[in-house]
Amino acid sequence: MNKTALLLGVAFCGLSVVLGAFGAHGLKDKLSDYSISVFNKGVMYQFFHGIGIILAVILDYNLKSLSFDTSIWLFIFGIILFSGSLYILAITEVKWFGMITPIGGIMFILGWALMFINVLKLQ
Repeated sequence: MNKTALLLGVAFCGLSVVLGAFGAHGLKDKLSDYSISVFNKGVMYQFFHGIGIILAVILDYNLKSLSFDTSIWLFIFGIILFSGSLYILAITEVKWFGMITPIGGIMFILGWALMFINVLKLQ
């Protein structure tokens, strides 16, 4: 799990740089200012939670008495639902994709909350 999650965290971070550049250069003349800001919010949250995955893997690897696997999975699915729905919303302007975004946001919140609870368990 650790190697796969670490690879995914790094890939999500790298992909956020690619998508950020694509949004800034490839989409700037094709999307409204609002849609660009929606797209950029997806990029930002993808990057932050890619770093969150990497952090959770490092904690999981170094703190053998605790498991951060659930936080890792919540961040992965949160990125897919939160950032993914924002990318699709920005590009298609189909508004109902915005209803998916909060589900991903809840996954992010739960992932961080579980990490917090795990850290509280430290001796």
